[in-house]
Amino acid sequence: MNKQQDSPRRQFVSFSFFRLLPEWRRLPLPEREDQRREFADAVRRWNVSDTMRVLPYSLVGMRGDVDMLLWRICYSASCLQEMSCDLRRTRLAGYLETPYSYLGMTHRSEYLISDDEREPSLRGVVRPGGCDYLLLFPLVRTRAWYYLAFEDRQRMVQEMVKLRQQFPNNYTHIIYSFGLNDQDFVIAIETDHLDTVMEHMMRLRELESSTFIERDTPAFTCVKTSVEDMLEGIG
Repeated sequence: MNKQQDSPRRQFVSFSFFRLLPEWRRLPLPEREDQRREFADAVRRWNVSDTMRVLPYSLVGMRGDVDMLLWRICYSASCLQEMSCDLRRTRLAGYLETPYSYLGMTHRSEYLISDDEREPSLRGVVRPGGCDYLLLFPLVRTRAWYYLAFEDRQRMVQEMVKLRQQFPNNYTHIIYSFGLNDQDFVIAIETDHLDTVMEHMMRLRELESSTFIERDTPAFTCVKTSVEDMLEGIG
């Protein structure tokens, strides 16, 4: 059987964080409301089945340097660019900065991992949006990790999988960024219980594999919302 035919269609995955300039909040309320509607309409135009999935999140009160996130999943880089151009044409875009933006693609894991339907991204598919919170961070492995024998890496990955199975309500998406962005991976964890993610992350620090992490910051706690509520929250 042709393995290429058996593999799922590769997805492009983008996480774009936006910060609102304070000047916007000084505009008259009717003007702000009109700009929010225009921006929301632009987002909704692209949230089309089989073309692009767009998930809005609020970070108001979660971080001081960003206000909102658009998590986008599609099947071409041009699709991401065209939507970004549409957003830039809105009046609200003149008051937005993008301090962080992460790009990657889905990829079937090279490691032998148990067939767990909760984590389809391990097999090259992202099906998001089922939880109240998204915890996200870029991850860079040390070069020493890639010099290890595959069997040693497989053993350490299996330890991570066993730990993850102790937190069945945390859903992990692993996005590959090699050659596309500054990090190796983007790790996105969906959950309804923030305390379980904190416990999970604390215990990950105790595993041998953590000694091969060069960088896993910045970290973002994002609250799932509608595009209207996301924009209402910025002022």
